[in-house]
Amino acid sequence: MSPPDGSAGRPRRLDAVVSGRVQGVGFRYFVVERARRLRVAGWVANQSDGSVRCVAEGDEAVLLQLLRALWDGPQAAHVDAVSEAWSVATGEFGGFEVRSAGHRGD
Repeated sequence: MSPPDGSAGRPRRLDAVVSGRVQGVGFRYFVVERARRLRVAGWVANQSDGSVRCVAEGDEAVLLQLLRALWDGPQAAHVDAVSEAWSVATGEFGGFEVRSAGHRGD
């Protein structure tokens, strides 16, 4: 898979929104554990509509592993859909964290 925007070889940004039974089941902490293990930077937060948003930056192959984990979720979760948007990484994150619900800023 080659990035369509000419960003081959550069760090990427994944902005994903996960819907289904994803709040109240430890989803954010599942994502933090996976993201830290994969050594990607960014954040995860509950959204007011019941979804979970994850913004992560790193190598595209590693972000694809995180994306697969978002589809799996923790055992108690039931993922119905994951929307994804890709762009070039900004490098603004120093680690991976849980942010407050409904976070709008990157």
